[in-house]
This record gives sequence, C-alpha cells and structure tokens, in this order.
Amino acid sequence: MIHDPQHTIVETRVTGPNGLRLRFADGEVFEVDLAAVIRTHPALAALSDPAVFAGARVDARGGYVVWVPDDLEVAADNLRNIAVEQAGGIGHERLLNWMAQHGLTQARAADAIGISRRMLNYYLSGAKPIPKTVWLACLGWASSAAA
Repeated sequence: MIHDPQHTIVETRVTGPNGLRLRFADGEVFEVDLAAVIRTHPALAALSDPAVFAGARVDARGGYVVWVPDDLEVAADNLRNIAVEQAGGIGHERLLNWMAQHGLTQARAADAIGISRRMLNYYLSGAKPIPKTVWLACLGWASSAAA
C-alpha cells in the first residue's frame, strides 16, 4: 500500500548524463537534471561519472533513486522538489525553508498568508502544488515582517 504517492517513485529512466525521467505513484511525470545538485553536493560527486549515473534504479519501496545501495541515493521527495522547481513551480521545500527562516509554526504560517492549516499541510507534504500567489504572499509577509 502506498501511503505517500506524491513521494513514491514507480519508474525512472536515465535521459542524459545527469538527467532522469521520474514517474510517481500519483501519476505525475517529471524530468529532472541533477547536474547542479551533483556539482554542489560533494557526497554525490561519483554521479558525475556517466557510467555510475547510468546505473540509476528505484529502490524496492519507491522512496529513493539508488546508484550504490546505502551509499549513493537521492530521496524521492528531494527529487520531486528539484523537478518541480526546474519546471518553474514552487517546491514544497521552499515553503518549509520560509517557515524555518521565520520561526513559524504551521498555525502561524497559515494565518500569516491567509490560508487554512489544512491547505498549508497539503502544500508542505507536496500533495498539492503551491500556487505562485501563495509564494508571493510568503514573500510579502517576510518583507513586512522585516520592516
């Protein structure tokens, strides 16, 4: 049983030297380019070798893309966040980071941007895409809080 379909990968295919095509259990398909991530995270340096990168596969539970078991893998939620951002969307980690940066609880964050806590939870979990208007509300709140 899949409990978190938006963060469960059911299929991956290598599409280039650092590219993956990911299909998630909720039916969404994303293309993701990991070149910048590989360059900025030393723990992933081995993935700059095309032969290593070509070995990408989904783990048994769909929670990771794995190259070297227990040593070289990237979690499904991180991959989806990167893919959403690359596609021009607002990834759930951006909202999580905004809350952490400003020390906001879920209740305070929801109130600050004028949405229900339930909707905020949908956004934070990645179950629903974050509308640009919600992100703009976050930026506006941060700007007024800093003034």
